[in-house]
Amino acid sequence: MRDLNSGNFRLEDGSKIAVIGGGPGGSFFTYFALDYAADLGLDISVDIYEPKDFNCPGSKGCNYCGGLVSESLIQSLSNDGVMLSSKVIRREIESYTLHLEQGSTVIETPFTDQRIAAMFRGIGPLESNEKDGESFDNYLLELCKNSGASVIHERVTDTLRTANGVMLTTKNKQQTRYDLVVGAVGLNAKNLDIFKSICPSYEPPETTKTYISEFKMDSEVIDKHFGNSMHVFLLNLPNIKFGALIPKGCFVTLVLLGNDINKEIASSFLKSDEVRKLFPPEIILDEITPCKCFPSINVKGAKMAYDDRVVLVGDSASSKLYKNGIGAAYITGKAAAKTAIYTGISAAAFKRNYQPVCRDLDRDNVLGRFIFSITGIIQKSHLLKSAMLGLVIREQGKKDQKLRMSAVLWDTFTGSATYRNIALRFLNPMLLIPLIWSIMKTLVLNGKKV
Repeated sequence: MRDLNSGNFRLEDGSKIAVIGGGPGGSFFTYFALDYAADLGLDISVDIYEPKDFNCPGSKGCNYCGGLVSESLIQSLSNDGVMLSSKVIRREIESYTLHLEQGSTVIETPFTDQRIAAMFRGIGPLESNEKDGESFDNYLLELCKNSGASVIHERVTDTLRTANGVMLTTKNKQQTRYDLVVGAVGLNAKNLDIFKSICPSYEPPETTKTYISEFKMDSEVIDKHFGNSMHVFLLNLPNIKFGALIPKGCFVTLVLLGNDINKEIASSFLKSDEVRKLFPPEIILDEITPCKCFPSINVKGAKMAYDDRVVLVGDSASSKLYKNGIGAAYITGKAAAKTAIYTGISAAAFKRNYQPVCRDLDRDNVLGRFIFSITGIIQKSHLLKSAMLGLVIREQGKKDQKLRMSAVLWDTFTGSATYRNIALRFLNPMLLIPLIWSIMKTLVLNGKKV
């Protein structure tokens, strides 16, 4: 509907919204849009177009993600009435273990009342038992259905702007007109192409390749070798910013983040002594992982991810560098829904109320690049890694010790805080002075050079 007094497009009773993509971005938008509409007494309908069945094992039901929900996001979801089911959470992560060539140390969670949740986006990897748990993405879709949304298991192939809305065409040649179209299609170039005609100024995010694979083992073996810890590796290997091994039920998920990770780079990581000794000696890593992928990740946000009656959310718009894509989906999905329901669905409304949220994420990622450039320097230096490890071990060994370096590392690797917050804490003299002292002490003891 056109509001002639304000010059703005607005939703009214009977308005129809299409959400293309049933992952977290689309589900969070839908959940909040219906909640806000109910608050206003606004009668709208939402159709979610998602061709995948998230109850299928392997790639057919997977959205290619490491599957971690940080403590801060769990708290935010809880405040919004989204309580993660015990079947969705495959393991609560109570600590992370930092592995370097110089040794390893366990860093306990700084939060006593909340844990990181490890889960699968689909029902699980190939070879998984469907009775073992529930899909995170399907859980969110069910919340949306319970709120009144319809889920249509078809692929949208074309969009066309009309005088009073946007016409969607599916693979089965079905056409439906909508007042608002929401794009939550991730980073697939083919899926993003359908927005070219209705959002001509949109420029997709810049991406790079990462790596995810699954290792199936008996749960007793996983408990013995991995426990309830996320194992983070900061090794001097080309292209890899860091790697993580995350236990989940009868599987351990490997995530490698960095620049254009390929099969050879992933193999070099798996063959490293630090990774190899974590697994039982009888396991040949390359032979037990039929479920693997090289998904794209967002490393620089999109431009103009909106137009009249159109808005894109999640990875299709802005994300968090190397981390917490689910958290960014929550932030952008909620902000887009709030704008659409309370302010309007024009380009001007999204520019005024939604774009600043994406801009904050993109600006924070600038500091993220600075932080990972620092970790890159540390990765290549035996001295710096030894000093950092020594400082963390001393922090963890004293109950009254301020866990400044431990907390900075925790938030860097888990995505539990903004990069701005992490950078400010890292540059605090109360952290830098002990770190410099640790470097000098390591230099004297070991006679190493940077």
